[in-house]
Amino acid sequence: MLKLKDISIKLGEFQLKNINLELEKGDYYVLLGKSGVGKTVLLEIIAGLISPNSGQVIINNEDITHAKIQDRKIGIVFQDYSVFPHLTVQQNIAYPLKGKKLSKSQKDQLINKYAELAEITHLLDRGTQKLSGGELQRVALARMLVSNPACILLDEPLASLDIQLKGGLRNLLRQINQDGVTILHVTHDYEEAIALSNKIAVMHEGEIIQKGTTKEVFKKPANEFVANFTGVKNFFIAEFISENVAKVNGGPQIKVSNKNDLKKGKIIIRGEEIILSNDKIESSATNNFKGKITQIIPYLTNYEVIVDIGIDLTVVISEESLQKFSFKEGSSAWISFKSTAIKLIP
Repeated sequence: MLKLKDISIKLGEFQLKNINLELEKGDYYVLLGKSGVGKTVLLEIIAGLISPNSGQVIINNEDITHAKIQDRKIGIVFQDYSVFPHLTVQQNIAYPLKGKKLSKSQKDQLINKYAELAEITHLLDRGTQKLSGGELQRVALARMLVSNPACILLDEPLASLDIQLKGGLRNLLRQINQDGVTILHVTHDYEEAIALSNKIAVMHEGEIIQKGTTKEVFKKPANEFVANFTGVKNFFIAEFISENVAKVNGGPQIKVSNKNDLKKGKIIIRGEEIILSNDKIESSATNNFKGKITQIIPYLTNYEVIVDIGIDLTVVISEESLQKFSFKEGSSAWISFKSTAIKLIP
């Protein structure tokens, strides 16, 4: 549907290097990365705001690399909304329809359709200068959708909103995607990426360093940067002292599945894969360690429990488990996890 082939551009000291990306119809694809890695530049190339030094932008098998902005059938919404302050909400939404061969009733029908989708029908006659950030973003989305783009580009659309407004706008973006609209969404927030996407590409220093389904990228990060950036806490240097045993950070020995006969590398253990208990439990888990709970950190939907077993391991548990087992800071506890729960990185 949307394909980027070997896109490169040099802008002063910064450059994008050989970006290859493919979106299928109906994808909600997230470009995830820190500020300044080239995510917005890539969106601007796709939208036609700047031209690459090399490479191709293809949509529905048509090369649009050098096509005019208005001929690309692509919509873009920026973080700062970019609505027209001198126009009403209705006039903002109607703006892309100027010059279209549509009757007034057809235009009104489209304006009302997307105002209703964005839940801003009650604002149509109002000016935009006193609207909230969430309302402005909804106006920008409705204005972009009214032209029926084949693909929409979103540049940090939730970054300026508070938690309550973010929730409502996330639901709107899901609805737009479920209605069949293909979305490419730029963010630095990995929780936002998890909540919305079915596919992810991680960018770093002008390159895509990993891409795949959301589940693949978050469960099997390709390297240390991706692991750290996607919120993996249990990431350690390991020395493999035998085929199935790794010495971690010079401390405890952990049983692993080292099928590639690595000598040195790194290991990842996801906190959700670790079982925490007051007593040693009988299970198929090959790794069992007694340790001390040093910290219990509350989050919106769960708790992170830090357990010192010679290294600090982060275990993710529910509030129900915390209450049921009465875990407390300073108390001893057992942790267990399978060797297959450990990802090895050369």
